[in-house]
Amino acid sequence: MKQLIQNLKNGQTLLDEVPVPRLPDGSVLVQSRVSLVSAGTEKMLVEFSRASLLEKARLQPEKVKMVWEKIRSDGFLPTLEAVFSRLDQPLPLGYCNAGIVRAVGRDVHDLRVGDRVASNGPHAEMVAVPRHLAARIPDTVTDEEAAFTAIASIGLQSIRLLGPTLGETIVVTGLGLVGLLTAELLLLNGCRVIGIDPDVSRLDIAAAKGIITCNPAEGNDPVRFVADATAQAGADGVIIAASSRSDELLSQAARMSRKRGRIILSGVTGLQLNRADFYEKELTFQVSCSYGPGRYDDSYEQQGKDYPQGFVRWTENRNFQAVLQLMADGRLDVKPLISGRFPLHDYQKIYGSIGAPGTLASLLIYPESMDPVPAAPYPKARKIPAVPGAIGIIGAGHFTKRTLLPAFGNTGVKYIASASGISGNALARKYGIPHSVTDYGELLSDPEVSLVMITTRHHLHSSLALEALRHGKHVFVEKPLAIFDEELDSLQRFFADHPEAPSLTVGFNRRFAPLVRRLKSLAGTATMNLVITVNAGFVPKDSWLHDRSVGGGRLIGEACHFIDLAVFLTGSCVAGLHVTPAGPQPCETTDSAHILLRMENGSTAAISYLADGSKAYAKERIEVYSQGRTFVLDNFRKLTGYGVPGFSSASSVQDKGHKEQFRRVRSAWQEGGDPPVPLAEIFHVSRATLAIAGSIRQRSWIDLAPQR
Repeated sequence: MKQLIQNLKNGQTLLDEVPVPRLPDGSVLVQSRVSLVSAGTEKMLVEFSRASLLEKARLQPEKVKMVWEKIRSDGFLPTLEAVFSRLDQPLPLGYCNAGIVRAVGRDVHDLRVGDRVASNGPHAEMVAVPRHLAARIPDTVTDEEAAFTAIASIGLQSIRLLGPTLGETIVVTGLGLVGLLTAELLLLNGCRVIGIDPDVSRLDIAAAKGIITCNPAEGNDPVRFVADATAQAGADGVIIAASSRSDELLSQAARMSRKRGRIILSGVTGLQLNRADFYEKELTFQVSCSYGPGRYDDSYEQQGKDYPQGFVRWTENRNFQAVLQLMADGRLDVKPLISGRFPLHDYQKIYGSIGAPGTLASLLIYPESMDPVPAAPYPKARKIPAVPGAIGIIGAGHFTKRTLLPAFGNTGVKYIASASGISGNALARKYGIPHSVTDYGELLSDPEVSLVMITTRHHLHSSLALEALRHGKHVFVEKPLAIFDEELDSLQRFFADHPEAPSLTVGFNRRFAPLVRRLKSLAGTATMNLVITVNAGFVPKDSWLHDRSVGGGRLIGEACHFIDLAVFLTGSCVAGLHVTPAGPQPCETTDSAHILLRMENGSTAAISYLADGSKAYAKERIEVYSQGRTFVLDNFRKLTGYGVPGFSSASSVQDKGHKEQFRRVRSAWQEGGDPPVPLAEIFHVSRATLAIAGSIRQRSWIDLAPQR
């Protein structure tokens, strides 16, 4: 299928050929008929991507600070690679879509194949959208009108936050697409509306709808204009729907407001507030978040958990429905906002001059027929020429892009599977991988694929590994192997029942870092005491990593690295484990804790995994105390020895062992021999990692069975 993609690195807007997206549970697969190109929102993204590297830095000064901190912590070259990798990520364009449901995922019961729906799907022939981001289109609403649903909901949400009442005077600053829709919805709300914009064509559309217009480009002072229009009282409310880096629009909104007026920002502007303006009038200011309650909440959007209507009357989906009903009733007229209609293949006629004067909403029209649409969530496997000893990768996210493929290489890789197909397609093109798919079943069913590498979100690791093993494939899975004991039990039973099963390797890469290997050779086999400090950094609380059922929590998801490192350096298994979480309300998904390990050979390890430190400080520090000697490994860049005859220090570029790990994975796969990490240690470390949750729940030591 075809999809529009924006490259942030080189500024190219491409109509790419990508696989049909996989249909997750709780979602619908929609064949697009019309999608809307917003001259405002998409213009900002396209212009940013076309800017020079210096201009990009100027536009995002907060990112520059983060880059300098990473340079001080990790070094120049790793930071440079990270920056270019981030910019090289292709982004799907578009968020206003209307089409026909072609497949329905599990747990979706109120939409059927053949229904017309409006959604926030991108510019693509086929889109997979969560149920709560799709709304059925009434019969009297055309596809072209329905394509305005998502963007109109942005305006509707800003109005709901403003809370206008009948007869109030509301100013809308910026009469782009969002601004005009907001102004018209305010009229329907019984408000007197003043629209401010320097574009005459937009002012003409607004005036035709009954909006009072003010053009600053003609010398009108907006503050004085509003004062005169309100008998010097000032506006009851102001909605800023414009885009500007200046703080002037916010200051202007404050000055034109009456006492105790309300200001809502649905656009983009500078946020340096003048305290005097807000203090003297007791103004309120709020930023509106997209389509409404539920936006960016994974439990609502991805897991399908609705908010009770009695407590949250207007969610984003109910806002979609309200907009569509206004269109069906003939009260919201979006047809005058359409600037042009273009077939999908003529997209450059829009993006070549996006945001040109007089342009508001351009519509992309999709072909009514395309390749056969799958009736099931996963397309049927295709016949593909054999490539002996091929590799399949499941997952095309950050780890695959920045770590796996650069370190492992593309030799022998036949497939890359990703849920949407976009990221997989980009990596397939960059590394010369023959097949980008959304159905990982294609690579599992191919007899020529003998090694499967899994880099998905954590909750899929164990099930995908088990499925690949049952297909007779060797498996590499990025850590953690499992996030629940039951998952680990299933894998252990499989190996117990299949002693000749293919190999399994988990991505415990730090044991392969050159300076770690040097440290182990210097420290020897004597008992030791380890102190491992992990300056993990902050991750937003709504990240999937914190979700116990998806990421497992950061301790289970990431601390396994350091438990494995303790096992490797001490040469001993963990006999007992105790976790002291930070914070007043400890839980399994806490991201700051102290983990104590008691090893079977008498060694100890204290792992401090902390999320509230400075990014300027080294991310990982390992200290070893043994027989009058002390070793300090600083961020995998420098190893220092104290009291060590013949050794003082060793340095290198930062190397956490990924390249050596993948060299050993490839060698074991091609030539046979010992696996990179012994299977017994993989299961032991994984079991010890899962004991973290038990220790937090029980607030006690967890004894682990001796390794045999």
